Amino acid sequence: MNIAMITGASSGIGEEILRILARERGASENLPFDQLWAVARNADRLGALREELGPDLIRIFALDLTAPGAVDALSYALAEENPTVGMLVHCAGVGRVGPLSGQSPADQKTMVSLNCSVPAELTSICVPYMIPAAKNAGFRKGPHILNIASSAAFLPQPGFATYAASKAFLVSFSRAVNEELRPHNISSTTVCPGPVSTDFLAHATGKSSASFSGIKSLFVARPDKVAASSIRAARQSRSILVYGFSQKVFHVACKLLPARFLMSVAALLAGTSRSAKSAGDRKPVDDA
Repeated sequence: MNIAMITGASSGIGEEILRILARERGASENLPFDQLWAVARNADRLGALREELGPDLIRIFALDLTAPGAVDALSYALAEENPTVGMLVHCAGVGRVGPLSGQSPADQKTMVSLNCSVPAELTSICVPYMIPAAKNAGFRKGPHILNIASSAAFLPQPGFATYAASKAFLVSFSRAVNEELRPHNISSTTVCPGPVSTDFLAHATGKSSASFSGIKSLFVARPDKVAASSIRAARQSRSILVYGFSQKVFHVACKLLPARFLMSVAALLAGTSRSAKSAGDRKPVDDA
């Protein structure tokens, strides 16, 4: 049995990737994935997706991946089924916007755990199940690891410090793993979008009209478009995909311009300059 595992599969980019892979499987019985393992916290939403997309195709794991034993549960499932893993998709992610002084130690721990530790642990767990599939695949047809990061990774960001740093970790980790696993015919692709239109902000703020504001509102991407481009980049064995023209410009600017200057501009645009002294002004966001 060959599987794809998708974390953060109940909403946003993760859900769209799950849908794309399910549609492909429904269109041709010759496609490689016998099952899609959908991992997320929202058990009700996962159950609804399973019924919609195919109970025989979707296996759900209702897990908070930051909870003790959650990653072990996936490891045990792999050991029991002994499948090959044809694709591993890391979409689960969390962030906190606002001054560090207004965030708790638990906020920092959750961001580092979900955005950094979980992808590293799951990749380590899944690679032994990828190597057998890679041996039987043609060049660039081997298993793929797909990491949904963020353009926040390109620059240290005041008011977004831990989140941006955690995504920088994910970019560095993914690119290094891509080089390590290349001899095994396994690729690791990092995707760096900017703001993505999901319902996360609405749930997080309790306001149905919640949305990105300011300059970010001009560059909001659709999750289905990001998902389709991400899968395509993974299958092309690309090391990194910076999604959207505006984010490509930002990526180049971060390479060419002084970081201190760009951080000052970013702080002003985000409303987190020195005038933003309210330590309690924070809201959670999720790029996945």
